Amino acid sequence: MVLMNFNQQISTLRKKHLLRSRKISENAQGVKMVIDGKKVINFCSNDYLSLANNEQVKNALIDGVKRYGVGSGASHLVSGHSDAHHELEENLANFTGQERALLFTSGYSANLGVFSALRDEVDWVLQDKLNHASLIDANRLIDLPIQRYLHNNIDSLAKKAEKQSGQGLIVTDNIFSMDGDRAKISDIEKIANFSNAFLMQDDAHGFGIFEANIPKNSIYMATLGKAAGAMGAFVAGNADFIDYLVQKSRPYVYTTAISPSLCCATLKSLELIKSGEQKAKLLANIDYFRNFAKSINLNFEVSESAIQPMIIGDSETALKLSKKLFDAGFYVSAIRPPTVPPNTARLRFTLCANHSFDQIESLLNKVKDVMA
Repeated sequence: MVLMNFNQQISTLRKKHLLRSRKISENAQGVKMVIDGKKVINFCSNDYLSLANNEQVKNALIDGVKRYGVGSGASHLVSGHSDAHHELEENLANFTGQERALLFTSGYSANLGVFSALRDEVDWVLQDKLNHASLIDANRLIDLPIQRYLHNNIDSLAKKAEKQSGQGLIVTDNIFSMDGDRAKISDIEKIANFSNAFLMQDDAHGFGIFEANIPKNSIYMATLGKAAGAMGAFVAGNADFIDYLVQKSRPYVYTTAISPSLCCATLKSLELIKSGEQKAKLLANIDYFRNFAKSINLNFEVSESAIQPMIIGDSETALKLSKKLFDAGFYVSAIRPPTVPPNTARLRFTLCANHSFDQIESLLNKVKDVMA
């Protein structure tokens, strides 16, 4: 028996400044954290509405544990589908204006689940060039070529769609996770209708922040571990499509359901999202960040979302800048290939509702300093 040895591969990644590593957090998710033993202001969390450590959400989780215990014990189709799951699905359908919603354990699982169900129903797939990895991996599952149109380029999509025949699937992120820009859903809908294609959007980074644009007879996926501050994901759409997923989506059929207590917490999160208070704070922070950055001549990509990228170029420089910021008390991730295209390594700043204007100012002044 030959033992597996990946030392050379790891060494190569390290030399290219592409080796990934984990930092260890020592307290609850939030704006102020202790990471690897250092107190930092966290500017790389997807907890956009600062609900992951919200007292009301935590109390709802505790109440859920008292009622349902910790685990669900089984898949939804066996004994794992509780009234808490059912209530959350109904609330998510109502919130998104769809007939039905279906819970999954993660956004990755949800995207795999949709593609696995559509395996025998579609003849071609077109995806935005910057779609999330889960959508690309899901495409590979169904044995159809991965065809990708230029990022957010409607002309590119239209030209590729014209060459297709049969039933298609056009897939896009709504808010792109590494660039923070938004898809042109209405324009994509027109092409999908003209091309006999289903439209699917992944709204992991927009759900709870921006009002969703969900065209009729389309497929909508969003996650619950970002703005909602909890865990899991859901797919929403027409009732017959959701029923079809229950029958044919392999990750749904064969995966243990998320904890019912998490559903209780997410229901409380959804209440807080509907109130709009945290959303208003986040949107104010986004505006303040962009205006202050412009006032001190810092160049960020165009983004109206909580994701604010600064393109650096090479991975080594991005890592060095991230470390300088961390040493100064600001946690900002360096994002490198293959997560982003070659030569577009970046600092990815993410804003949360509970950031203060003072924290944003201090961060951007330090960025200006380390870039000098």
